[in-house]
Amino acid sequence: MLDIEEMREYIEHKQYAKIRSEIVEMNEADIAAMMEELELPGTELIKVFRMLPKSIAADVFSFLPIEVEQEIITSLTDREAATIIDNLFADDAADLIDEMPANVVKRLLAQTTPETRRDINHLLQYPEDSAGSIMTVEFVDLKEGYTVEQAIERIRKVGIDKETINTCYVTNQHRTIRGTISLRMLLLSESSERIGDLMEENVITINTLMDQEEVARQFQKYDFDAMPVVDSENRLVGIITVDDIMDIIEQEATEDIEMMAAITPTDKPYMKTSVLETFRKRIPWLLFLMISATFTGKIIQGYQDALAAYAVLTMYIPMFMDTGGNAGGQASVTIIRSISLGEVEFGDIFRVVWKEIRVAVLCGVTLALVNFAKLLILDKVGMQVALIVCLTMVVTVMVAKIVGCTLPMLAKQVGFDPAVMASPFITTIVDAVSLVIYFQIATRMLGIS
Repeated sequence: MLDIEEMREYIEHKQYAKIRSEIVEMNEADIAAMMEELELPGTELIKVFRMLPKSIAADVFSFLPIEVEQEIITSLTDREAATIIDNLFADDAADLIDEMPANVVKRLLAQTTPETRRDINHLLQYPEDSAGSIMTVEFVDLKEGYTVEQAIERIRKVGIDKETINTCYVTNQHRTIRGTISLRMLLLSESSERIGDLMEENVITINTLMDQEEVARQFQKYDFDAMPVVDSENRLVGIITVDDIMDIIEQEATEDIEMMAAITPTDKPYMKTSVLETFRKRIPWLLFLMISATFTGKIIQGYQDALAAYAVLTMYIPMFMDTGGNAGGQASVTIIRSISLGEVEFGDIFRVVWKEIRVAVLCGVTLALVNFAKLLILDKVGMQVALIVCLTMVVTVMVAKIVGCTLPMLAKQVGFDPAVMASPFITTIVDAVSLVIYFQIATRMLGIS
């Protein structure tokens, strides 16, 4: 297999015939990965792409990142670009068109076939991140009255351009889905048998408006390679295949991780994102968290008398803030993940809180006991201060766990992304609460007014 260094050497010496003879033997996904890794300037990238035989060019194109696709498609002639789009699956073509400027889209669609324009426009009408926006309209549909022989003949006739032929969908004259039948079943059945007698009638379907994250959960639940997408009248309008779901799972996981780290999500890879764009994605949350953290200073300022009388109290403030933030972060991340997997719903909030309270008691008491020994043996503080610190530890962990588990569920209930309520946000809240708890306990036990 041709490696990157060999490819660079061939390009440098303009050995284009050698490049062509080598890459046509490679898998389409490997060709796309190599083109991306080469990081060629636009003109060289187009030269390499033009070397690809027409039979594999569209397949290679579909594996490229969207920004590389845009660079290539805008550098080709209108007719060349239209040929690529015509040979893409409709969902891939719609994704590409959706990311391009309107004037380029208009020019390209004018050159494509009427069928391609119809399919792309059909997909673009659905809301972003819905099942309708990620489905493909390239599937094999059959009628109940077909014989096995007629069904196989139809697959031979239309299957070459379909996303998958492993599962075929049986519809009536109104395009209402009636059942499914696998290619395996067709091949193993008598040629005279009717499709209506062989099909699986218990069909699991997805609605066009279902959120893509829920679609991914359906695939994980049923372990299907493809699922049919129906409209509000149960008419079959498309299918979603497992390769699309893999992309969605990666996209949703990346988005959640970025939100949990207080970063506005981006759909670009890290190395493809400019410094200025990365700055814009991060600074709003940093400003918000910085401003909200000023409340911590106000709380400390409000208890200056206690700190002046017992300066030793000051040294334990970072411990409470860190421990509380970590405890709340543990609970929030666990609940956010459970929400995304469909394991926890808002109706479970009381069960979740009760569980986290019990976990908090165990964690808080364990931390307090270890801390109590440290305070007396290593820090050599008085018994009263040790009790204040340990009691505060128990209460802080309990409050942090409750806040950490409830906020993501409340966010989901009111329509926000639960990942917003992750570690940075929870930490800011718990920091302020833990300080109030600490100073309230200290002032009461020490008798400071």
